[in-house]
Amino acid sequence: MTERSRTITWDDPLTMPGRAAAAPGLDVLRRVIAGELPSTPMARLMGIHLTAADPGRVVFQAEPGEYVYNFSGAVHGGFAATLLDSAMACAIYTTLDAGENCPTLELKVNYVKAITRELGPVVGIGTVLHRGRTTGLAEGRVETQHGVLLAHATTTCLIVRVAQPRHGGTSDV
Repeated sequence: MTERSRTITWDDPLTMPGRAAAAPGLDVLRRVIAGELPSTPMARLMGIHLTAADPGRVVFQAEPGEYVYNFSGAVHGGFAATLLDSAMACAIYTTLDAGENCPTLELKVNYVKAITRELGPVVGIGTVLHRGRTTGLAEGRVETQHGVLLAHATTTCLIVRVAQPRHGGTSDV
């Protein structure tokens, strides 16, 4: 056995909600892309990078490394599920006003093809299907950079008003 290691760094996640609550969702995501706000610890852990954010649509890119492999010699399904959950929730997030958030209520994933390192970078695309007053619906795709479908998903997210932080603390849902 050859042991490998990987070092991950991240910013304090408890400072992000307060900073993000002060701006519309699309503005927050564009600030993440520009490097003005940090990505989430989960995104850093999984090697997921937000590359585009437009109203109702976002794109992430990820490099499937061996650190997300399972016993079958392919990427664990949780990698694709995380990429899809992020893409779809962020697509809905682009439609939110300042002070709103959209936690995932339901996630349904269909795996189409195995993901391996040899595929190279993969793309996670989230698109809003419906944005209501209390829920948002979105679909997501994980594809190769050549457009080959690897996984497809749908989600329902709850639209909630986030309590404003008190005394410089964090916000609660």
